[in-house]
Amino acid sequence: MTSTHAFWLAGRQAHGEDTFDVTSPWDGRLVGKVSVPTDAQVEEAVAAAYAVRDEFAATPAHVRAAALDHVSRRLVERTEEIAQLISAENGKPIKWARGEVGRAVSVFRFAAEEARRFNGGEAQRLDTDAGGQGRLALTRRFPKGVVLGIAPFNFPLNLCAHKIAPAIAAGVPIILKPAPATPLSGLIIGDLLAESELPAGAWSVLPVANDHMPALVQDERLPVISFTGSEKVGYAIMDSVPRKHCTLELGGNGAAVVLGDYSSDADLDWAATRIATFSNYQGGQSCISVQRVIADAAVYDRLLPRIVAAVEAQVTGDPSDAKTDVGPLVSEAAAQRVESWVQEAVDAGATLLTGGKRDGASYAPTVLTDVPADVTISCEEVFGPVLTVTKVDGEAAAFAAANDSKYGLQAGVFTHDVQVAFRAHRALEVGGVVIGDVPSYRADQMPYGGAKQSGVGREGVKFAMDDYTYERVLVLTGLAL
Repeated sequence: MTSTHAFWLAGRQAHGEDTFDVTSPWDGRLVGKVSVPTDAQVEEAVAAAYAVRDEFAATPAHVRAAALDHVSRRLVERTEEIAQLISAENGKPIKWARGEVGRAVSVFRFAAEEARRFNGGEAQRLDTDAGGQGRLALTRRFPKGVVLGIAPFNFPLNLCAHKIAPAIAAGVPIILKPAPATPLSGLIIGDLLAESELPAGAWSVLPVANDHMPALVQDERLPVISFTGSEKVGYAIMDSVPRKHCTLELGGNGAAVVLGDYSSDADLDWAATRIATFSNYQGGQSCISVQRVIADAAVYDRLLPRIVAAVEAQVTGDPSDAKTDVGPLVSEAAAQRVESWVQEAVDAGATLLTGGKRDGASYAPTVLTDVPADVTISCEEVFGPVLTVTKVDGEAAAFAAANDSKYGLQAGVFTHDVQVAFRAHRALEVGGVVIGDVPSYRADQMPYGGAKQSGVGREGVKFAMDDYTYERVLVLTGLAL
């Protein structure tokens, strides 16, 4: 019999009156039952977070760092168990699930390190003008208030980690809402935090339904919202609370640009392999997966068959099999949406080179060329294992094509020319430019976020801590400097 997973209310386990089932998108089996907090329990969590905010902000750095170090160590100890859970509830191939646990280990470790460095303050002498003689300014950062963290399904452990670890490091209470499709991984973080000595109310993990979110979003006791998910939902949240601080990571349709100097057989084999892998990893359900390949005419004819071959070499199937590269999407409805977008493109004149087939929640890795600019798959984030390939003539045309999108999260540029790398950094309207690789590279300590409609603010532990806090200046007078 499957047990019911409790949620975490102000640092303690709790059960609500109702439950919901978490099922595997691969085979439909029951993975777990999750208890749903009542409205009264949600209110208790918010009230506790609000009440503890001053105490938590004053908690010594070593206490917060110790809790974060503890979670990092325990994730290592439970890696295989947690990876199996991620794979079961998300459909993610087990090799990628293990990698996700490893990334979460790093996030909590980085947060522990930042907790020890955070808020030492920056001193600035003010006697550079006569009126500031004998005065010194000390600038430190203080919490904006309780954070509401809303995490998506595609990285159900690591993106929960990116909400909660920076908050704890900065001494900011947080209420974490994991995705309804994949709540179990987020609840695991609660299991591990409960073993620490953080004050009650500093954190809660509440698997509330999406239709209960407007009340939480509107609650004035939660002045900071950190959301990762769809553009539509993210901007709806921001529009509904214009006076709150919102960090939004809303996705993109990542471009991999392959320029003419990247022309040896080894170069093109590397580019094709990386493109094929990272257009399909997580079933293409990553904000920085490769959706668009923009290839210079000088290499296009040699690159395209390599991409098709590398995509066809991706192993699809049971996500619990260590050999599997591509598992199912999160639901059959998600796969049906991808199927309809591909069919729309083909009906409009696109050429289907491989893939284009759906089996339940699974969709075959797909490559399209000659895709019209006005079809959905050219304009929106597909969030599935689908790749379009476009030929351009020269660097300027390639960068213009990459920028021809409402999104701007990350871009990859395959080139050996350092001057081109710097021109790409200046020209591309994105939050990150990756040279010599796909846009899908992310180090969890680096600033991560987008331009245009890919969102506002930055993730990455230190940068999220900055988003959760504000500067406050202390001026000391009568000093002998």
